[in-house]
Formats: sequence, structure tokens, C-alpha cells
Amino acid sequence: MRSATVTPEGDRIRWAELPGREPTRVYVHGLGSTSPAYFAEAAAHPLLAGHRSLLIDLLGHGISDRPGTFDYTLEAHADALAEALTSANVAGAELIAHSMGGSVAIVLAARHPHLVSRLVLIDANLDPMQPTPGSGGSSGIAAYSEEEFLAGGWREVRDRAGAHWWSTMRLAGREALHRSAVHLVRGSVPTMRELLLDLTIPRTCLVPEADGPVVGGDALAEAGVAVVPVPDCGHNIMLDNPEAFACATAEALGGPDAGE
Repeated sequence: MRSATVTPEGDRIRWAELPGREPTRVYVHGLGSTSPAYFAEAAAHPLLAGHRSLLIDLLGHGISDRPGTFDYTLEAHADALAEALTSANVAGAELIAHSMGGSVAIVLAARHPHLVSRLVLIDANLDPMQPTPGSGGSSGIAAYSEEEFLAGGWREVRDRAGAHWWSTMRLAGREALHRSAVHLVRGSVPTMRELLLDLTIPRTCLVPEADGPVVGGDALAEAGVAVVPVPDCGHNIMLDNPEAFACATAEALGGPDAGE
């Protein structure tokens, strides 16, 4: 395990690191998740192995610190991640990022362009959403006030999330989980989609094939963003269909020998 101080108060982001060649690959998890649990199999897959790889946990999640004073906006997450990558002597990284992690990765690439050379976004959030009481995911969490969530709303979220998601969600700080969800639903300004369209680095969006046509797919294609449907999977593409995920990600990164 490696770590870096990322706030003036001394809060630390932590990650598991695999040695290898450059460019470095940085794996970023989604809301209530942790990168080692979600990406270890992918990072070790023969099509993806061999690069220096950081399986990193955002502040408030997994093995990273869970400060109650951090605001957990997408921009704050991105800036903290930038501090960690800079401390780890990472530049021009290839980011493989899931769900909320994809939103953070987009903001990171826009705010700290020297740190990111390529994006692979896994069913990432590109647009603001409406908080929806009783729904799953970030919109359901964001429907609570912070006081309601801390007072017991988190138990309702636990019961809706199910054992699989809760196994990593329970590692997140409760303030961190709620604030991250609120700011994910609120989105960035400009929106994540607008930032993504304006980037000039190679960008790929992996999406579940079963979800059908991607919203705004024509505009993404016109801006040079590759949209790749992956079969036989849901939102957690890397867990649901590891082989197809590895194949699609390797292709997005330029093939298994890219960077040699």
C-alpha cells in the first residue's frame, strides 16, 4: 500500500500499486466502491498487465482517509487525486474510471491536463440528475439531507444496495458517501459531458450493450469520443464480463503492447 497527503489538514489518499512500464495506468472506482476490489482482476489480465498500475481510492472511500471537513465535490475529488498522482510522480497517465470515478476523471483531465493522456470511462456519469427518493444509487442517496442520511437514512440505502455493493459502501465515510452522491447528482460546471467533449486526448466510453443507444451518442462521436457497447453486463462491466472488459479496454488503450 502507498499513500500521499492530499489536503492541508494531512488527509491521505491510499492505493495499491503494481510495478511495470509507462505510461502509468490509474484505476478509479465509483461511488461507495474501492479500486482494489473492483479492478484487481482487470489490472492483472494478460491484455492489460505489465504497466505500472495504481488502484487508487478516492478520499472518503476504501482505504483512504474519510475526513468530515472535506466537501467531496467532483472538483475537490479531482484536485485531491491530482495531489496523489503528483506525489506518486505520475504524469500523462491512462485513467480507467468507473461511474462516479469517470466523472472525477473527466474533471481531473480538464483541470490538470498534464496528468492525463487518455481516458477509458466505464458507464460514467456525464450529466446532472434529479435526486429521487427511494431509488438506487446516487440519486437515492442525494434525496436525503445530510442530517437525515446520518440519522438513519444510510440504513435504508444499505438495504436497497444489497450485500455486494454494501460490502464496499460500508467502508466509505457516511458524510463522504452522502456528499459525494449529492455533488455527483449536481454535476460539474460546465457539465461532465461538456468537459468531455472539449478534451482533445483519446477518450472511450464503455457502456452496457443492453442499455441501448447512448444519450448524445452522435455528439460524442463527432467530438472523437469512441462509444463501445459491451455485451452481457450491467453497470459493473469489469465484474460482470471481465474478459469482454479487458478486450475493450486494451483496444481503447491502443492494444496490449501500447506504450512499449
